[in-house]
Amino acid sequence: MNKKLLPAYFLTFVNVLGFSILMPVLPFIVESYGAPDWVFGLLLSLYAAFQFVGAPYLGALSDSLGRKPILVISQAGTLLSWFIFLAALYLPDYTLFGIGVGLLVIGIARALDGVTGGNASVANAYVSDITTREEKSYIFGFLGGIAGIGLMIGPGIGGITASTSLGFKGTALAAIAISTITLLTIIFWLKESHPKEKRSIRKKESVIKNLFIIRRIKVLEPKPIIKLLFATKLFFSIMMAFYISTISLFIIDLFKFNEYKLGLFMLVVGIFLSFNQAFMSRIAIKKFGEFPTLLIGLALSTVGLIAITLTANFWLYITYYYVMNLGLSLTFPTFNALISIHADPKKQGEIMGISESINSFSLAVFPVVGAFLYEIIGFKVYYLMALLPFAAFSIALYGYQHRDKREDEILDHNPIN
Repeated sequence: MNKKLLPAYFLTFVNVLGFSILMPVLPFIVESYGAPDWVFGLLLSLYAAFQFVGAPYLGALSDSLGRKPILVISQAGTLLSWFIFLAALYLPDYTLFGIGVGLLVIGIARALDGVTGGNASVANAYVSDITTREEKSYIFGFLGGIAGIGLMIGPGIGGITASTSLGFKGTALAAIAISTITLLTIIFWLKESHPKEKRSIRKKESVIKNLFIIRRIKVLEPKPIIKLLFATKLFFSIMMAFYISTISLFIIDLFKFNEYKLGLFMLVVGIFLSFNQAFMSRIAIKKFGEFPTLLIGLALSTVGLIAITLTANFWLYITYYYVMNLGLSLTFPTFNALISIHADPKKQGEIMGISESINSFSLAVFPVVGAFLYEIIGFKVYYLMALLPFAAFSIALYGYQHRDKREDEILDHNPIN
């Protein structure tokens, strides 16, 4: 294992864990306060919504101040958010606007964790700083594999710790322990990767203005290939938001799974995702190159989304699901690798921040839309959903076919010999 990448691995893991560890616990916390179901959805969206705000700001700050100080501050913020979460569980049972005060404080903690969770953009910039052109192609695949592990074991950690005598406090304490280890790793292990001579001068801008992604892209003036990747990623991210909000509902309806069986299925999905992102993406990039791998991933995602609606046979469904999972796994790391390869080194953090904002914006807005559509039209929502990666594929293919011929060597590069 490359030791210099270990802090980035920890950060990736903890950021995903911060979202996934509460998945099996948060519904019961909301229920314990007697709050309506929509509050659960709101708490989930808060993390992504505030990550949307934080990612570009932290990324841009790291371009001017360096990666390490921003990572330390943001990780300390994440740790603080878990202490706030823990404190909320000790608050008396008062209500404000019909909602328990403790639940409102938990909302504040989730918002703070989301803002500081935007350090994913800084972590990606750090990785880009310390890796070579060849390494970028597969390191982001490993990071995707680690994210898959976080999605796989996070709910398990949440469920197990909440079932102890400590209850929900046990989950918060586990998150505090993990966040503390990560913070210490950054402080004592991580070395600054963005020296002063490579830093850009930070321009003061309104936070409100920074919320407009299109405006930020125009101001940044990235290369045409970066704009193409951003447009493609937007369609893909919206599809992922729809997928996340509907897949559990669809599987429960299709196979009548209970909580245990659904959890087991998600464990298998996490194993698929980790393996495919860490290994299959590298194999595909080695054989075809980054951009063709992106096209293959989008195509498989389109086919897979339709295929999983065509059978009620469990084992055939697993086969179709793997096709879709492989498509997602090839697409995730290839986006980050291509953006990293083509980004201006002096604007790496800000560009990665915009990339993360596209994800966060989609996860903050579209899960509610996806769940609403599923309630109305059921599994047919996947036919509409498949149009999104197909649109992304069409945009990427057009851009690839009409690219500047001077980029051929970069886009067609076979990085791993």
